Amino acid sequence: MSSERVLVVGAGPVGLTLACELARRGTPFRLIDRAPAPTDQSRAIVVHARSLEMLDTMGAVDAVIAAAARMDRIFAHAGGDELARIELGDVDSPYPFTASLAQTETERVLRERLTALGGAVERPVELTGLDQDESGVSARLGDGDERYGWVVGCDGARSGVRAALDTKLEGSFKGERFLLADVEADYTQDRSGLHIYFDPAGPFMLFPMPGSRIRIIAQLDENALTDAEPVVDDVQAMADARGEGIRVSGAHWIAVFEVHHGQVEAYRHGRVFLAGDAAHIHSPAGGQGMNTGMQDAFNLAWKLDLAARGRATEALLDSYDAERHPVAARVIKGSTALTRAGTVRNPVAQELRNHAAGLVSHIGPIHRRAAAETEETGIAYPDSPIVANAGRRTPRGAPGAGDHAPSVLGLHERLRGTSHVALALGGPAAAAAANELAAAFPGLVEPLALDEPAVAERYGVEGQDALFVIRPDGYVAFRSAPADVEAARACLERVLTPA
Repeated sequence: MSSERVLVVGAGPVGLTLACELARRGTPFRLIDRAPAPTDQSRAIVVHARSLEMLDTMGAVDAVIAAAARMDRIFAHAGGDELARIELGDVDSPYPFTASLAQTETERVLRERLTALGGAVERPVELTGLDQDESGVSARLGDGDERYGWVVGCDGARSGVRAALDTKLEGSFKGERFLLADVEADYTQDRSGLHIYFDPAGPFMLFPMPGSRIRIIAQLDENALTDAEPVVDDVQAMADARGEGIRVSGAHWIAVFEVHHGQVEAYRHGRVFLAGDAAHIHSPAGGQGMNTGMQDAFNLAWKLDLAARGRATEALLDSYDAERHPVAARVIKGSTALTRAGTVRNPVAQELRNHAAGLVSHIGPIHRRAAAETEETGIAYPDSPIVANAGRRTPRGAPGAGDHAPSVLGLHERLRGTSHVALALGGPAAAAAANELAAAFPGLVEPLALDEPAVAERYGVEGQDALFVIRPDGYVAFRSAPADVEAARACLERVLTPA
């Protein structure tokens, strides 16, 4: 078998995202899953703005939005009062909202997209072990041993790939217990948003889903629901105790699980990588687990494609860990803080929490930051070893190296390709620099020259000839104003090898 192939282990949302991106690039791969059929459990249900942008690039966003309910705001409640309201409509994204749909639907859309791209999931095939050397990985599979260039473990919290690497999640493993319930229900609250109730017994969250379906997430104390599987009456009792105006009529899925907070020390182990729950696990508070995993895959796919073509340096492959490990660490910290805020027992601490929540609605910068954190539009890689700024200092609010490239005048529609883009803003000198850079990396960099004042203003380079290099995942690899083609070439030479 070809040593250029990528073995993707696990066909949940993370593995499917990686497979779709490899297929879109024509990278040889095999996608396997040990389960005989896709899950029928709804599990993760929210897709945030940054992930919707990713799905746009993949060609799957319309199908996801069509299958979803839309959440435009977040409400925080305590003691019958509305403490805060966070509006998501102003986040810096073409998709300033959260899409809410069952994980089964997200996986269906991704499988259909994979099929359209010529790929497929092979089931049931289990990885039982692996050995690697400098030239590839020998994978022991249920249907026979095979040789691959790279292996990616997208196989969840009980990852067989992680076990084969003899590495483990490090963190806190005496976790909180949560009730998760997807139910049919009537309720009186505004259906345009997520509702979070701070209750002395633990946080209670209500997410709208398509139709009359809702998702309820509630933290449980140590003794709750220990003797039997939860049923609709248990969900109703929880809704009566902590929510308001909710009438449950039937259930699609109810489960109790214990949350742990953990992360592997490294996402790259030679030619083997970990992504999603195989690399990090945390509380469902904030709904960022699946999104973080899918974005792991999106970050890694273009790097593996270049590696399979013999055009990636080791620095490029190392950057996957350097960029994504801190993101999950921040998600773990944030979800843990949100959970703790919802469970404080001291009345004085509760008053302070409620007061702090109220500030979110009334102080603009705090409000905008909370919305960006929720929708993940603040994710950036300014400390990545493979990005660089040159020339004048980046103005406040404008994108610099490591930031996501803002979409202005539909710019995101022109950045859906699979190559780096040398974006020239300004006049002929910038356009010439973009063309020169593209000529230095044929087939890997495409030039795009724009003389649009609105774009230049948003990018902080009004009246200047500027050069940006936008990576295939939509992040800025390089920024210079004035345009500095030699500095841009040096930046790319760190990650791209000559043909």
